Amino acid sequence: MSIIERALNKAKDERHKSGGPIGFPNEIEKSVSGLDNSSLDTPMPKGMLLGVTEKEKPLHNTKEIENINWDKLAELGFVTPASNTDSQAIEEYRNIKRPLINNAFGVGSVGINRSNLILVTSSIPGEGKTFTAINLALSIANERDKKVLLIDADVARPSISSVLGIKSTPGLIEYLEGQNVKFSDIVLKTNMPGLNIIPSGKLHKHSTELLTSNRMIQLAQELSNRYPDRMVIFDSPPLLAATQGEVLAGLVGQVVLVVEAEKTPQSMIMASVNKLVFCDVVLLLLNKTQKNEDASYYGYGLYGH
Repeated sequence: MSIIERALNKAKDERHKSGGPIGFPNEIEKSVSGLDNSSLDTPMPKGMLLGVTEKEKPLHNTKEIENINWDKLAELGFVTPASNTDSQAIEEYRNIKRPLINNAFGVGSVGINRSNLILVTSSIPGEGKTFTAINLALSIANERDKKVLLIDADVARPSISSVLGIKSTPGLIEYLEGQNVKFSDIVLKTNMPGLNIIPSGKLHKHSTELLTSNRMIQLAQELSNRYPDRMVIFDSPPLLAATQGEVLAGLVGQVVLVVEAEKTPQSMIMASVNKLVFCDVVLLLLNKTQKNEDASYYGYGLYGH
């Protein structure tokens, strides 16, 4: 039994089990927690928080398009529109995204609160969570009928804007401050159809408090309720490096915990899993694995509960 499986089994022993959503074969079960999320499930009048009316276009206005630096991404190993469709990376992310899409929009979504909101995190820095979040967003946006909103919620160490070569402010922090910044002001439309981005915004000494504010809770709720046909991916701070990651995990329906193979200590994996026992769906992505000579597995192992 692997480290990850032991951690998942330990966490499962501490909570009540019920029927599971669609996921990785024979390994995903839905977890039910004692955390009271009733306040998140109360319907809100549409447009109350985002400041838009029913007649306005969702998520973005007619402002200019941000051009992602595809050449830079390709050099860094990201999945890009020009990537070989038969490449290993493309195939890996096809496998990674499918359970998430099924849980968000398929029969597996039944019983999952805010199933279209996904948090990508890790235990410690350097395990590849931002790389995963960006690649996952690009891969899903490449679907013919899917749209993605990628949010840089790692407000202490933001990197999505610099990696993609787009502007970083105004962003999530400015919106949460509520200083005459509308939702449409922070959403960036990109040159990839179906992909919009919210940068982290400016550095702020009270970023933790802003991420735990009622305004953030309401934003997550309305993103799920108002745009149920859209995948929203949050790039989160590492769970053991800052408190924001655990707080954000309580606002989403699915969590992807990135684990660096052969490096992240067992104790850290277990500590992270225990912080997520209240989440409906937790998928563990084993990153940076070594490929067998017979190519019998890819560089990303997937586990879930």
